[in-house]
Amino acid sequence: MTTHHAVHGLASNPAAPAGVLLRLLALNDEWIAYRLSWRASLPDEVAEAMLTHPDRRVRQRLAESANADPELRARLLDGPASDALVVAHGPQPYRTVVPPLPDWAYERLLNHERSTVRYETLHSPSVPEHVLVPFAGHTHPPFREIACRRVWHALTDDVRAALLGDEDPAVRRAAALHVMADDEGRTTELLEALADSRQFQEVVERGRLGRAVAERLLAEGKALAPLARNPAFPADLASRLAGHDDPAVRLAVSARPELSEEERAAIDWEVGPEDRLGTLRWVWDARTDTEVLRRCATSAHTWLRRSAAVCPELPEDCVRLLAGDGDFAVRLLLAEFHPQAPPELLLDLYLHGSHRAVAMLIVKERFPAAGLAARFAGAPDPRARALAVRDPEATPELVERLSRDPDTGVREAAARDPRLPVRRVVELLEDPEAGSAAATHPALPVAEMVALLDRAGVPATVEHRP
Repeated sequence: MTTHHAVHGLASNPAAPAGVLLRLLALNDEWIAYRLSWRASLPDEVAEAMLTHPDRRVRQRLAESANADPELRARLLDGPASDALVVAHGPQPYRTVVPPLPDWAYERLLNHERSTVRYETLHSPSVPEHVLVPFAGHTHPPFREIACRRVWHALTDDVRAALLGDEDPAVRRAAALHVMADDEGRTTELLEALADSRQFQEVVERGRLGRAVAERLLAEGKALAPLARNPAFPADLASRLAGHDDPAVRLAVSARPELSEEERAAIDWEVGPEDRLGTLRWVWDARTDTEVLRRCATSAHTWLRRSAAVCPELPEDCVRLLAGDGDFAVRLLLAEFHPQAPPELLLDLYLHGSHRAVAMLIVKERFPAAGLAARFAGAPDPRARALAVRDPEATPELVERLSRDPDTGVREAAARDPRLPVRRVVELLEDPEAGSAAATHPALPVAEMVALLDRAGVPATVEHRP
């Protein structure tokens, strides 16, 4: 039926009353449960119904929602025992911070009888520091180890010293990873202890290397690219790798901090537009040094410019320079990470970029709005036309016109706009593609919401079905 997708949209309508939401919830539809759990607010009756819902998938959606009240998520611990694991895992949003659970919930989770629940809790990114800090002195080594990894910066010097000398080797290694950049002895120990682990390359790249150890690593020929990226690797040894057969090794040598632009240019390095490169550590460590950032931003080396682009302290003149950089990744990184990225850069990347991160630029505070209607209402590109409704000066007449656009995305953008006349919102409910967006419109009368549910055959009262 044409109203099916419109019904799903009601779950996200901020004006939908509890009665409407409860009718939706009773359908036991996982997608509806997802939408309900991500609402900015839930009526008390609906929250209670989700907490006690017989379908575990509904409760799981609540546990995984970054928008759900932490107290509400924590109350799932009073339900079926199996819910503890999903509460422990919690929300995992992309690049956003989730409010933590109340302390009593962490106490229960971290003392849970199931080791998987304790493990998930310890590794949850939303666990606050004050919960983890006391575990630096826990009797169980895995708890001390996680304290080392997660809250080392919050520990006192005495506690750090104790962890560096801990009786458990895993705890000692976790602590040593934090000091190896300034400690040759601990770096050497870590290289031996982690020789066959995934962390070996991290130690090679970040540890403080004595001359003898550096020469040995060079002679062994293992992890040469990470070795060349380590600023503590002696420059004369690094120069021996400038003509290495492996392009990754040559690239690492070419991006070292001590090289001049002429010396970099003499190395056969290449960075492709799709190459994924992490931020150079020496650049990030110097992110408050204007001189270093300016040198990187003006470098002919792509990796240096990409690394400078992610630094929030990048000077204004360098921001303007990199906003016009010929490398797409430089411009995208600047747009993602710099608080003063030019609005026109955000707009240009959004309209012409294909990377998945580009779609997220539209939610940034500096994404432009004024003047978009005049610029894009008649644009041939539907993504551009959809931007017209972001303009605060767009008229209701224009929004209604866009609600009749042949492109689904444009109609959906118009359907959500508060300036769209209510009569047109109601009409759009019957649109099989844009109806769901129209159902989210906060001005949609409750009577129309109820009528939509009736037309879709949603019973007024439905028993929960497991």
